[in-house]
Amino acid sequence: MNSWINVAEVWRGSILESVHRGRAVVCDSAGDVIASWGAIDGVTYPRSSCKMLQALPLLESGAAARFGLNSEQLALACASHEGAHIHTDRVTTWLGDLGLGETDLRCGPQFPRGKEEQEELIRFGQKHDRRHNNCSGKHSGFLTLNKHLGGDAEYVDPDHPVQQAILTAFEEMTGETSPGYGIDGCSAPNHACTLRGLATSMARMADPSRLGAVRAQAATDLVAAMKAHPDLVAGSGRACTELMQAMDGRTVVKTGAEGVFIAILPERGLGVALKVQDGATRASECAMAALLVRLGVADPNHPSVMKRLCPTQYNFAGLETGRIAPAEALYAGGAQV
Repeated sequence: MNSWINVAEVWRGSILESVHRGRAVVCDSAGDVIASWGAIDGVTYPRSSCKMLQALPLLESGAAARFGLNSEQLALACASHEGAHIHTDRVTTWLGDLGLGETDLRCGPQFPRGKEEQEELIRFGQKHDRRHNNCSGKHSGFLTLNKHLGGDAEYVDPDHPVQQAILTAFEEMTGETSPGYGIDGCSAPNHACTLRGLATSMARMADPSRLGAVRAQAATDLVAAMKAHPDLVAGSGRACTELMQAMDGRTVVKTGAEGVFIAILPERGLGVALKVQDGATRASECAMAALLVRLGVADPNHPSVMKRLCPTQYNFAGLETGRIAPAEALYAGGAQV
């Protein structure tokens, strides 16, 4: 099998201009492969697509219950958010409830993605800070777990009890010993795994029947939180939010940097993992939309799905110039997987 296959194509007029290559796999909770494209045992960093795995110890340890976390906070713990008020206001309250503040976060300051929030900061002469970082919800979860464990302030250190608990959960959910880690954009370790392992972990989030009672409940609660609050997981106009809304809460999706995307399908007990070789977001969104259609959980005619599945391309004058479309090797005309 080829290491990488064509997953998305960029057309200008009637001529194919660019091609994105990638790998994808659908697994069940036993780790059995339901469908695959490309070499699925290649190692990759999941990046932000695995935040729900990183949040498992927050619940399993009893920290979430001890500090009375609600479903909005659990969704934020799994989020790559916009830095909008619906995100930062909740992070501020969460930190305050812990007796902590913005400076306790170890993710770096990030300018908010939303234009309205950007203009507001400029208009009032305010400075962006760590709460605007897209990972501030995840880090608030880390701080909650750290307070419960009584660890030192440097909770992103790979040897810290918080990160060691995350590594244990990650390896148990993927069914693999991680070959190593890299430092993510938010300064926390991001452990590598195979694409098959990543899909298996997501299938176990979808169907936690093979997990122990405590982990099964943690997985169920995190998936339910993401389904209930798609606006907190990403934000206005973002693929994760709009795709989850389009699927009426039946499926959870989560993107990661460098062309990674996962899906959790509770109704079918399946997990999906996708990696685009060149890291292009336009390709990962297109390919994931194609897989969701093929798995029967997304309507190809829904505007939010079509926006990723086959988006029309326009130039600055508003003229239609082409389109992005899933490669037939991946899409197969929408044939059911």
